[in-house]
Amino acid sequence: MREKFLARDYVNNDYKDIVFNRRSCRRFDPSQSISRDEIVEMLDEATITPSACNLQSWHFVVVDNEEARNKVKAITMPFNYPQLETAPVTIFILGDTHSHKVYREVWTKVYEEGKITKEKLDAIFNSFLPLYEKADRDFLIKDATLDSSMLAMQLLLVARAHGYEANAWAGYNSKDLVSTLELDSERFVPIMAISIGKPGEGPLESTRYDVNSKINFLA
Repeated sequence: MREKFLARDYVNNDYKDIVFNRRSCRRFDPSQSISRDEIVEMLDEATITPSACNLQSWHFVVVDNEEARNKVKAITMPFNYPQLETAPVTIFILGDTHSHKVYREVWTKVYEEGKITKEKLDAIFNSFLPLYEKADRDFLIKDATLDSSMLAMQLLLVARAHGYEANAWAGYNSKDLVSTLELDSERFVPIMAISIGKPGEGPLESTRYDVNSKINFLA
């Protein structure tokens, strides 16, 4: 799987530029579109992100047309209208609290591909799987949130590799988001939205706290 990504040519292959020049873009150029094929490609690249026990506890809802934007705009806070209205695509990332229910399928495929032994497969099924099958909803939500948040950061960087800018935001009514996206509210939990496109204005320059003020070394 990784080989196909390594073989691709990207608009931006400069690691330092991708990481250190990333800014949150709040207004995009609405005349610039992104094809659904490229959207899927970016999401495919983002899902290389590691996840707890390889559960891959994420799900995506892509908003790339006016009708869909109007649906989510109804529950979006006004200060996030610029991203939603001007970006050619906004991707809602949700945590999947039922991801463990296909756990056997995922790891059996790993075994069938010869990547692990039968003994390792049995060990995985007898250790990690019972933990999730017996877990309460709070545990599953936390786990899915951690996994999906790591993926979101990966997607922000992938977008820059494709020559776009992006903005991660969560200014929406969380209580109504999942149902608005026409998903099961018992299964999926909101993580964040990421708007992607060509910038329509320059980024706001900000500053950072002195990193030493954020560090404690445990004695």
